[in-house]
Amino acid sequence: MTRIIDELQLDYSDVLFRPKRTTLNSRSEANILREYTFRWYPKTLRACGIMAANMATTGTFAMNDSLEKFNAVTCLHKHYTPEQLVAYFSKPHPLAFISTGLKDSKENLFNLLEQNPHIDKLCVDIANGYIPKLLSFVKELRTRFPKILLMVGNVVTGDMTQDLILSGADIVKAGIGPGSVCITRSQTGVGRPQLSTVMEVADAAHGVGGMICADGGCTVPGDVAKAFGGGADFVMLGGLLAGSDEAAGRLVTRRALTNWYEPNGKELQTEERQYKEFYGMSSKLAQQKHFGGMARYRTTEGREKLIPYTGPVSQVMENILGGLRSTMSYIGATKLKDIPKCTTFYRVNKQLNTVFADMKDID
Repeated sequence: MTRIIDELQLDYSDVLFRPKRTTLNSRSEANILREYTFRWYPKTLRACGIMAANMATTGTFAMNDSLEKFNAVTCLHKHYTPEQLVAYFSKPHPLAFISTGLKDSKENLFNLLEQNPHIDKLCVDIANGYIPKLLSFVKELRTRFPKILLMVGNVVTGDMTQDLILSGADIVKAGIGPGSVCITRSQTGVGRPQLSTVMEVADAAHGVGGMICADGGCTVPGDVAKAFGGGADFVMLGGLLAGSDEAAGRLVTRRALTNWYEPNGKELQTEERQYKEFYGMSSKLAQQKHFGGMARYRTTEGREKLIPYTGPVSQVMENILGGLRSTMSYIGATKLKDIPKCTTFYRVNKQLNTVFADMKDID
């Protein structure tokens, strides 16, 4: 029988942090690095909790090389060949995951994990984390490779989160449809607002010794802080990193207006601006590039976009981590792990004043 869950469901845009007294006199005093210990993985990880998504445009070797300097994680996309991965992991990359789906070659995956001691982190990434094959694959992986760090997704409810962790996952990816180039919600009608997802899934995971990664929905640095405030252990980013040099999308030049009004009949002026190609992994473009075309039994669930070019990813990361430190100084969190303990959210109907947001400065 059809039923409705009537409890309010919230996105990042529906809340703001309540500031509190703090012992920090400067945002520079905030410790954004965390020592992670896991339910199954025997090693400790020291990281800032930010992850680059395992999308073809963001999960690149170049992205990992840059993000390592920030103690950030990169989930490499699954379209690298085994030979490319072996060559890259000839030296340690302690914060890099390789990725796989359920349709990829088990033989290639198992050979990589068995023969390369520097590859011990795996992301099993499928859009629908509720199918029975995923649960059985997680159990198989944990039995065969008891010492790997295993991240699995995606889900939006606590029950499936706990099933995956108890079956062998260390980290569960939370989010269905919140990504900037994802159209799963409009195509299927399935999904859940991301903050409510994170809060429920984190509570469920932590109850059985697991962790979660909030995957998707962050449009500004403040959203990253809100994800941590909701209980996320890791926050996965796609669009916020996809305009950088290290992202694999094509660099495109377009002409754009430079003045937003026309004083005294002055002609509108234009200038060249740079953009990068960014697309969802269920988009028609991704299916053509990486899977030989769209299967007849499915529909596209991703967008193809040009987004503003942002330069080196180091600049983007400095902005995100600067915002995170500032959040911590406002709410009294001295350590990254303490953010949820210090979080009280206001529910709001408007969080930003956008009256001049799209206007150019006037000389």
